[in-house]
Amino acid sequence: MKYAFFLGCTIPARAVNYEVSTRKIAPKLGIELIDIPEFGCCGFPVKSVDWFTMIVMAARNIAIAEEKGLDILTLCNGCVVTLAEANHELKNDKKLKDKVNKELAKIGKEFKGTIKIKHLARILYEDVGIEKIEKEVKFKLDDFKLAAHYGCHYFKPSLVYGKFDDPEFPTSLDKLIEATGAPSFDYKTKTDCCGGGILGVTEDVALKMARKKLDNLKEENADAMVSICPFCSVMYDANQKSVEKKFETEYNLPVLYYTQVLGLAFGIPPEELEFKRNRIKPKEMLKRFKEKYGEPTEDSES
Repeated sequence: MKYAFFLGCTIPARAVNYEVSTRKIAPKLGIELIDIPEFGCCGFPVKSVDWFTMIVMAARNIAIAEEKGLDILTLCNGCVVTLAEANHELKNDKKLKDKVNKELAKIGKEFKGTIKIKHLARILYEDVGIEKIEKEVKFKLDDFKLAAHYGCHYFKPSLVYGKFDDPEFPTSLDKLIEATGAPSFDYKTKTDCCGGGILGVTEDVALKMARKKLDNLKEENADAMVSICPFCSVMYDANQKSVEKKFETEYNLPVLYYTQVLGLAFGIPPEELEFKRNRIKPKEMLKRFKEKYGEPTEDSES
């Protein structure tokens, strides 16, 4: 499985641990990531200001992948919803497609509508499959209570995504977590928004929204939250100390990318999964892991 690897803007700047751990686990599952230097911003930041400009920005990226004959794999919920929505709109609206292609022609590009855009988590769930993931697991994470955080744009709008998961009662990320041996569990704020969408507008409200889920997971005695979106992780990981300070509380809840969790289960040494870049370090979790299994080495990867 070969994909054009779309990193977006946030990951290279604030989520290198997500990128590195993805590059580590991909080859084990038959995924080949093709870097495309010409890719630019997906268009998400300007969507609420200028919808058409967003569509053109997204279409440019899609056209670049089409030239390579590659479907796009992205790690970011914001990127995948923007690119997938543009792809859907342009495939189903000839007038819009013609208007966009008139703009793209100025830079020698054309949207044709020949590829698909998918989030890595969806590719793992639908195309790689749970069974294949389970076969690669060397160390079961059955001692850890891991809370799935989907994020708003992973499956919404459901029409654009073909309703591959239930937006009210999602299960795909839970099943991916269960593939590592960790038990899945439901909690009342599971589908809540992280607040990241309004962080730059109303910080107080954004932090209150993040606090709600952090409070819930503290009550549930979760060992860690599992994220698949860099901006959600900015809210729960990078801003966790801000929430603690503002509301005079303490969580110390690690927020791990699913690729880091998967890498650990695959036997990839923790230092290669860039846990050091997580703001809330999973020290206790890694300590318990090493006490049970010892120190993962290159031999445990093979």
